[in-house]
Amino acid sequence: MSAHIAEELGFEVGMFAGSTASLTVLGAPDLIVLTLSEFADQARRICRAVKTLPLLVDADHGYGNALNAMRTVEELETAGVAAMTLEDTVLPRPYGDGKVTLISLEEGLGKVRAALAARDDPAFCIVARTGAVSVTGLADAVERTRAYTESGADAIFYTGIRTRAELDAVSAVATIPIIVGGVEGTEIKDRDYLAARGVRVALQGHQPIMAAVQAVHATLKALRDGTPPSELQGLPQGGLMGRATREADYKRWTREFLGGA
Repeated sequence: MSAHIAEELGFEVGMFAGSTASLTVLGAPDLIVLTLSEFADQARRICRAVKTLPLLVDADHGYGNALNAMRTVEELETAGVAAMTLEDTVLPRPYGDGKVTLISLEEGLGKVRAALAARDDPAFCIVARTGAVSVTGLADAVERTRAYTESGADAIFYTGIRTRAELDAVSAVATIPIIVGGVEGTEIKDRDYLAARGVRVALQGHQPIMAAVQAVHATLKALRDGTPPSELQGLPQGGLMGRATREADYKRWTREFLGGA
């Protein structure tokens, strides 16, 4: 239903994050305990629900090594996804102190190249993702940017960029579209500046699903505390529920194919 709503509101692309997938499918935090099949099944449901909204998904580390990344491409392309990110973070969390670390550049390139080789539809976008700016430093981020760009990746996604100096440095060598996340509250949040540096998607976080959790909690608590259903606050108004479920389409199909009123 959130995809229906995003499409109705005119968003240009939908984002299905790995963390949101874990919340949706498992009701669990983002610890890479979700499987590829579970993720692909949910992505397929979203793609089936919308007609015009392309879906960008966070495929985490490709669910394993380069060969697993190839399988991930096959599953997500078949599901109808438009683009997937593939990150160079060591995932799932290994035994140890829990510090975020990156795989080597060579392994990261191997994954990206394998993903590119696995796709059947050239319009399916492979996005290299790196957290190098905040994990290994700006120099490594620039090196990875250059390498991922030259690998043939369709775009590059950065996490952890907080300053204009950081974005200026990586955008200077990135000749492919840039995606950034978590810019709110930073000095790079200005959209005109982002556009001038080659940023084409600026993610705004996971507020919708967090707001939904808060709404469910508030409603259930009110009911548990004795509030009559007729007095509940925050319920959908103005036909929103009908639009979110495509009720008009189902009524039309019922008339046309079942002879109903």
